[in-house]
Order: sequence, then C-alpha cells, then structure tokens
Amino acid sequence: MEAKAVAKYVRMSPSKIKPVADLVRGKDLDEALTILKFTPGKGSELVEKVVLSAAANAENNNEMNRDNLYVAEVYANQGPTMKRWRAGARGGVSRLLKRSSHIGVTLKERGQDEE
Repeated sequence: MEAKAVAKYVRMSPSKIKPVADLVRGKDLDEALTILKFTPGKGSELVEKVVLSAAANAENNNEMNRDNLYVAEVYANQGPTMKRWRAGARGGVSRLLKRSSHIGVTLKERGQDEE
C-alpha cells in the first residue's frame, strides 16, 4: 500500500528542487523530515510540505502506521513556463522565463511484505 501527495504549479524551478528531493529519497519518514527541516533554501520547505501531506494521507486515508513509512519516490517535474519580458539594451527586449514545478511524493510502509 502507498500514499501519495502532489503539489502542482509551484512557482520555483525544478532545477532548484531536484537536489533537495535527492536528499530524502529512500529515507525513513522522520529522518527525511529532519533533513528537510535543516536544509537551507525555499525548495526544502516546499518538499517538506508535500511530504507532510503524504504522511497525513497515509495515516488518515490508508490507515498506515507512521513509524513504518519511508519515502519511496520523490520527483520535481517541469510545469508550465510563464514567458515575460524586460526592456533590454538599445530598445530591445530580453526574455524572462518564470518556471514552475510539479512536486510529487510517494510513501510506502516498510515490512509490508512480511505480513
């Protein structure tokens, strides 16, 4: 059994979120939350929010034991890009790409096969 949570259209580039996601992939739930709490940067706060949401889904919807949960899958995929512009040199235009992400977390229970 697994529990999932997804945050869509997060206004941060996936290239900033992916290194944070790599830190917690495969870790136990409490260890992952500790790592995210002490990792600097806004990306860790966003990933932590999604991990907590997945943990709440596991406990409330799937009746899974919180102590046995681990982060099975974390991803930060590219969302839509907003295209903006700023005045550039000699009356030209320089383009601004405001990227967004979709962050997803899947939690599974350890020891599920033994039962």
